Amino acid sequence: MYIDRMTVPAKAGKREWAGLAVLVLPTLLISMDMTALFFALPNLSADLAPSSAQLLWIMDIYAFLLAGSMITMGTLGDRVGRRRMLIIGGAVFGVVSVAAAFSNSAEMLIATRALLGLAGATLAPSTLSLIRSMFLDDRQRRTAIAIWTAGFSGGAGLGPMLGGVLLEHFWWGSVFLVNVPVMLFLVVLAPLLLPEFRDPNPGRFDLFSAFLSLAAVLPVIYGVKMLAEDGVRWSPLAAIVFGIVMGVVFVRRQRRLTDPLIDVRLFADRAFSTSIGANVLSIFGIVGFGFFGTQYMQLVLGMRPLTAALWTLLIAPAMAVSVLSASLLVRWFRPAYVVAGALALMAAGFAALSQVYIGDSLLIVGVGFMLLAGGSGAVGALAVDMIVAAAPPKRAGAASALSETGSEFGGALGVAILGSVGATVYHARMDDAIPPGLPPEAAEAARDTLGGAMEVSRFLPDPAVFVRVAQEAFTEGMRTAATVGAAILAVTAVLAVLLLRHLRSDAQKDSDAQKDSDVQKESDAQRDSDAQDEAAVTADLTNER
Repeated sequence: MYIDRMTVPAKAGKREWAGLAVLVLPTLLISMDMTALFFALPNLSADLAPSSAQLLWIMDIYAFLLAGSMITMGTLGDRVGRRRMLIIGGAVFGVVSVAAAFSNSAEMLIATRALLGLAGATLAPSTLSLIRSMFLDDRQRRTAIAIWTAGFSGGAGLGPMLGGVLLEHFWWGSVFLVNVPVMLFLVVLAPLLLPEFRDPNPGRFDLFSAFLSLAAVLPVIYGVKMLAEDGVRWSPLAAIVFGIVMGVVFVRRQRRLTDPLIDVRLFADRAFSTSIGANVLSIFGIVGFGFFGTQYMQLVLGMRPLTAALWTLLIAPAMAVSVLSASLLVRWFRPAYVVAGALALMAAGFAALSQVYIGDSLLIVGVGFMLLAGGSGAVGALAVDMIVAAAPPKRAGAASALSETGSEFGGALGVAILGSVGATVYHARMDDAIPPGLPPEAAEAARDTLGGAMEVSRFLPDPAVFVRVAQEAFTEGMRTAATVGAAILAVTAVLAVLLLRHLRSDAQKDSDAQKDSDVQKESDAQRDSDAQDEAAVTADLTNER
């Protein structure tokens, strides 16, 4: 059943807010599933004995399929019903989670992780587009999206901790079984608390466009990720070029179609395109530094994995406060200044991290990371709200999918660009630190990563000195990457002010609405007065006759 905007109350009630709680649950799990498997890798490797290539695919295939399928799934949700897609995706996610938990081979786990990515791609756009349809009031919608953003971000932080706790007591498959009761709740409660929304005249679904979107997104994300892991090589560069070419073909096709998969004209809206860009770069910053932060805590400060994961939970309060504060600040200040301020906060976090040295305590790293997380949460909440608000209601699923796909690109770019900067500095420092006579394989391992250098040091006569040099090289690379990140986000903050300054605050909108109301009242009063005067003149003429 299609529900028109005019039949929905302007203000959301208790049912809508209860429905929001249902929508946050799958969002939490989607992001948790991207990180919960980190600590399970040793046990999983011992049990399934995957090759190094298979291990990479076990980790990466979920994110690849999640990012590559969101545009198609978001558009399908607009056509067949967003609640229906949510329920289907939740049911599939729960069933496949059981299969993943009891996988008896690396190939089976790769296949189930791929299916989890496809199912997850139905969930994220559906949840966000349903929020767009359920919360029509600007302030309520912004608050709802802020809560949704906090859930998505919180899941990424809770994933490693939950994985660590479960693995203390159960086998590696338990990290997947956590999904089952949550998805069961979703399937049962969604029909009771969530209304159905879909485009009443969706037109023809273009299957070839769906293929082109996958062919554009997957090779680019794959190529960027491979560049970050293996350095500059022809194969990832070729994948990126192929993806870009497919993206150009996709855009050209959308412009010609009567019923496009994505209305590319949305990007002509400055608020829409700038919000996507700001969201991409905020994820770029937080994920890019996360690549260094986890290694710094474990390999430089010597923390156990679970201890490091617990420390990362400190970012949750910073993110929650910033998300809710941003949604309140735009009531009195223009969104351009709030978004720019959040980006500047991230730049300040990077600036703090650019001053970290090997002998420093965790405090300065914690402060820098909290500033990054806080700024990223605020940008995400406001940018996502502006993205879905700029799109027509019947295209909310497609717009939500673009937002989520952009987030995936941001994460991949953060690891690739900042990771490459740090790796370049590390390699340059380690070239002069390799002891003479070290076998070529060992020298390459030590030159490649800090973890490799620490492993090689076990076979050296003075391992402590070599480890210290490698740690200093890694920390210098982290400082350089932080400096680059600060510069990028500072420039982005300036651009946000310039490109979003036409958007008005809620207070300004209320003032304009009040002025329009007053003008209308004066116009109506004048019209009534003129009508009364005309009636009086007519009556006088009638009496004279």
